[in-house]
Amino acid sequence: MEKRILGKDLQVSAIGLGCMGLTFGFGPATEKQTAIKLIRSAFERGINFFDTAEAYGPYENEEVVGEALAPFRNEVVIATKFGFKNGKPFDGLDSRPENIRAVTEASLKRLKTDRIDLLYQHRVDPNVPMEDVAGTVKELIAEGKVKYFGMSEAGAASIRKAHAIQPVTALQSEYSLWWREPEKEILPLLEELNIGFVPFSPLGKGFLTGSINADTTFGENDFCNIVPRFTEENRLANQGLVDALSEIAIEKGITNAQVAISWLLAQKPWIAPIPGTTKLHRLEENIAATNVKLSAQDLAVIEKALGNIEIQGARYPQQLADRQGR
Repeated sequence: MEKRILGKDLQVSAIGLGCMGLTFGFGPATEKQTAIKLIRSAFERGINFFDTAEAYGPYENEEVVGEALAPFRNEVVIATKFGFKNGKPFDGLDSRPENIRAVTEASLKRLKTDRIDLLYQHRVDPNVPMEDVAGTVKELIAEGKVKYFGMSEAGAASIRKAHAIQPVTALQSEYSLWWREPEKEILPLLEELNIGFVPFSPLGKGFLTGSINADTTFGENDFCNIVPRFTEENRLANQGLVDALSEIAIEKGITNAQVAISWLLAQKPWIAPIPGTTKLHRLEENIAATNVKLSAQDLAVIEKALGNIEIQGARYPQQLADRQGR
C-alpha cells in the first residue's frame, strides 16, 4: 500500500484502521479474538497505522490492539490518546501533566510496548495551559516513551500554541464529504506548519456508504442515538447527499465508501484517513479505495454534485460539541 508522511517523517499507510468501534461507541463490543483477527488482517493487507485510545472502553480497546499487534510491533505505528477523566468522555476533561504521565504509563502496559508512536491529546482542556500539555509530551518524547505528538479536534490557536512548544506531527479530526468544516481554517494551517491530517469518520459514521437511511434502527448503545445528525428527520433530509454519491460511485464502478475515501486521499498528500469497521469485507472494500485515483475532472464532478448540498443536523450533542475546535 502507498505510504504517506505525517509531519516531518512519520511514515504511515495511506489509510489506517480506526479501532474504536471494535469495543466502543457502536453497540456491543466485538468478541476479542474476532477483533484481534480483524486487526491482524488489516496488517496483512498493508495497513501499518492503528488508532486507539484509553477512552475506547475505557481501556479495553488498547488491550485488544496491543495483543493483536504484539507479533509485529516494530512494523506498525500505534496511536493512542489521553485527555479524559478516568478515561471516560462524559466524566470531563483532564490534561493535567500528572494525568498525561499516568495515562501514558498505563497505555504502554495495555499496548504491550515500550513506546507510543503517536500520542494525541484527545480534546483540548481549557483548564490546563497548552504549554504544560505540550511540555509534558515533549518530556515523554525525550524519555523515549513517546515518539510523536498529536492533537485531536483542536482549534487553530491551540495548534499554534502547542506546535511552538513541541512540533505537532498530526491532527486527528472529523473530515469527510459529510463534514467539510476543516477546509476553512484547519487545512491551510496544517499545510503551513507541516502537520499531517488524520480524518476520523471518513464515511460519516457509515451514513455515506448508503447502509443507513431514515428507516434504520440503531442498537441501544449506539452513539448515533444521541447525534442530532442521525435523527430520523435529518437522515431523511440528508439522503440527497448519499443519492448523489451513489450516482458517482455507479458511474465509476466502485462503491460509495471508495468514492468517499479516495476523495479524501486526493485532497492532500499528507492526509491519512482511519476508517473503522468490524467486518472483513468492509475492511477490504476500504483498502481497495487506495487504488482508486480520482482525476481533476472526477473531483470537479463530485464538487458540483455534492458541493451545494446543505447537510442538516449537528454532528455532536451540545455537551460534546462544546469541546470541538478549542
